[in-house]
Amino acid sequence: MRKFLRYLATMLAALVLAAALGTLVPRPLWPAAAKGEGTRHILVLKNPIHTDIAIPVDDGVRRRFAFLADAALPIDAQEARYIVFGWGGRAFYLETPTWSELKAAPVLKALTLDASVMHVDVAGAIKEPHPDVAGFDIDEAHFAALLDYIAASFQQGTGGPVAIEDAGYSTYDRFYEANGHFNALVGCNTWTAAGLRVAGLRTGWWNPLPMSLRWSMGLYD
Repeated sequence: MRKFLRYLATMLAALVLAAALGTLVPRPLWPAAAKGEGTRHILVLKNPIHTDIAIPVDDGVRRRFAFLADAALPIDAQEARYIVFGWGGRAFYLETPTWSELKAAPVLKALTLDASVMHVDVAGAIKEPHPDVAGFDIDEAHFAALLDYIAASFQQGTGGPVAIEDAGYSTYDRFYEANGHFNALVGCNTWTAAGLRVAGLRTGWWNPLPMSLRWSMGLYD
């Protein structure tokens, strides 16, 4: 038992050190040599365990993600201001619409290995400044690259992205099959961080938690 406790303490210390270094060491190490004018404003939304990327809606974005309208998502609605994208574990996402419905099996899958899904939500105006909202201005080239990154996260079927039947929390969101597998080390927040790096921003080297990502971007962006 004593050996086990020492092993457990060593593992926890290693994880804490990795999380600290993942926050403090920037990725990429050096900022880009030059950037264009930041004409596109994107948002990162966070809750205690998860982050999403909110993309402002315009005609070009609607055309790029036209398949969302085919699933009856109201991206053409006058009040639609953002399309919010998130990547995460299938079991946890689909089986935990609220914290009161938390179950052991989805948590276990999230901590080990699970299939992944994309969650898409249509939102109206999002308040800034707000503790759970971070805004960033990026140029057109990086904005296009970010859209490519998001689109590539959707698993493609014969007719395009594969919507998961009857999966959603409301009339304003849908779930889709996604590429990649989810686990505790490579999860929703590392997906968000990778997208932000594609968008020309700097994150920490490894950001498994929303607060880690927020802190690192506060240091470098």
